[in-house]
Amino acid sequence: MKRLSSYVTARVAALMLLAAFAGGCDKAANKPAAFNNVDVTGLDYAKGFSLTDHNGKPRTLQDFRGKLTVLFFGYTQCPDVCPTTMAEMAAVLKELGPSADEVQVLFVTLDPERDTQELLASYVPAFDKRFLGLRGDAEATARTAKEFKVFYSKVPGSEPGQYTIDHTAGSYVFDREGKARLFLRHGQGPAPIAHDLRQLL
Repeated sequence: MKRLSSYVTARVAALMLLAAFAGGCDKAANKPAAFNNVDVTGLDYAKGFSLTDHNGKPRTLQDFRGKLTVLFFGYTQCPDVCPTTMAEMAAVLKELGPSADEVQVLFVTLDPERDTQELLASYVPAFDKRFLGLRGDAEATARTAKEFKVFYSKVPGSEPGQYTIDHTAGSYVFDREGKARLFLRHGQGPAPIAHDLRQLL
């Protein structure tokens, strides 16, 4: 009887240890993803837009549900930040391999005066054919920038009619349900961004 009691005690202890280990595994499995960029999950703005893509098709954020969506605001005559960001995102898609088809990159122009549909159709897909350019009139542009808390301001150039645009340089990432999840910092290189997107895929 004493031997049986010791056996039962040992079995119970082993089962308790196994349960504790399994509980630890569950906690590890449920641990929030570690992102390199700013986690904006639960953001109470940046909820949507109504613009036209470079093919002339009306678009909203809901059109891209089922994919991760990366949204960047810029303009085609931007001398540095915009082409750097677009090239960086093209490199991110290459790094993601086949999973890149589950990511949609959107470029929203802050310069509808100069960035026509035709110009966007030439500029944006030059970085990657899957990228889409979006535009609206001046009112829609201002409304969308306000919704996403994106700053932009015209800076007059040396010649009449010439100008540049100062603007927010980061990008938003939305998950497959269309919810804002990340704010990507400009100029970090493709690897940290690819890492974060994999956590959401």
